Amino acid sequence: MTDARTLTGMDTLVARERNASLPTLRPVDASTLIIMDRRAKPLKILMGRRHDGHRFMPGKFVFPGGRIEAGDRSMTVAGALHPRAEQALMARVTRPSVQRSRALALAAIRETFEETGLLLGTRDYGSPESVPAGTPWEAFREHGVFPDLEALHFIGRAITPPKRVKRFDTRFFAVDRTAIAREVEGAVGPDSELVELAWVTMAEARRLDLPPITGVLLGELEARIAAGFSPQLPVPFFYQKRGHFVRELL
Repeated sequence: MTDARTLTGMDTLVARERNASLPTLRPVDASTLIIMDRRAKPLKILMGRRHDGHRFMPGKFVFPGGRIEAGDRSMTVAGALHPRAEQALMARVTRPSVQRSRALALAAIRETFEETGLLLGTRDYGSPESVPAGTPWEAFREHGVFPDLEALHFIGRAITPPKRVKRFDTRFFAVDRTAIAREVEGAVGPDSELVELAWVTMAEARRLDLPPITGVLLGELEARIAAGFSPQLPVPFFYQKRGHFVRELL
């Protein structure tokens, strides 16, 4: 599905963060996860503030996330991604595969645990019998939690523009707060990647210090919820082309 259009407002925002002296890096596959509390009125989302010492987005409020790691390709799961989500995840990529799509979703769950201490999934099936050794997935076995891909919604994709200290091809997933099966204390603190966590309304989130794409995805999430939050809805894909940001539908 194509509905490409340029976003002049985004062009202005991202231009402020560009450093022309930096090389153009190849984007790395990554995932992030938006946890929503839809029982709250108004809806709230979980955001974390990055450590001021980071080279990439220091001090910004973000959703937890990061790059794919080897263990994400072999971790056992309960429940599969929705077929429409798989289709959108495999669009506009080199060598698309179900395995890659699955690993992207699992990376979002694992990174969320590492950065927040929250284990997302189900405890209905006991502990996973086999997990990748020496990885954070061992905590899921220890606490009896199977990651559950069925609970995830794929809601957006964005490629970091050129001339940044890091570049990611990020897939944005969303999940309801009810998918939190366990919480491990100690993941967030003054020396951690995220120094604080906050459940905030959409209005409160927009007043935080956000990366440009995070603000855009908040708007996309609101529109998706207003449209019924169906997994069949098209997924926006943001990237830069000839110096201008483009929004395309997958």
